[in-house]
Amino acid sequence: MTTDPRGERLQIMLTKQELTSLDSWRFSRHMPSRAAAVRELLRRGLSAEGFAVSDGSTKSGDFGVVSGTDTKSAKSGNGAARTKGDASARAGE
Repeated sequence: MTTDPRGERLQIMLTKQELTSLDSWRFSRHMPSRAAAVRELLRRGLSAEGFAVSDGSTKSGDFGVVSGTDTKSAKSGNGAARTKGDASARAGE
């Protein structure tokens, strides 16, 4: 029994224009399949953005939009995140 190194399946929906563009790119480079073309484009895009192949040690939390915030803080009534300082200020009210 062989194990496939590409063990995860990813399904995506493309517009007709996106699919035509993918096929045109694939055929111009003699790629064997759409899947191979998508993998190559993904690899190129990630490399262009400075991402290397993952070694498995990076967690999704490492890609947070806002850094340095307390992610466990509760929200106030207006939707803004409350900090621990806000809670102590209210206790003194």
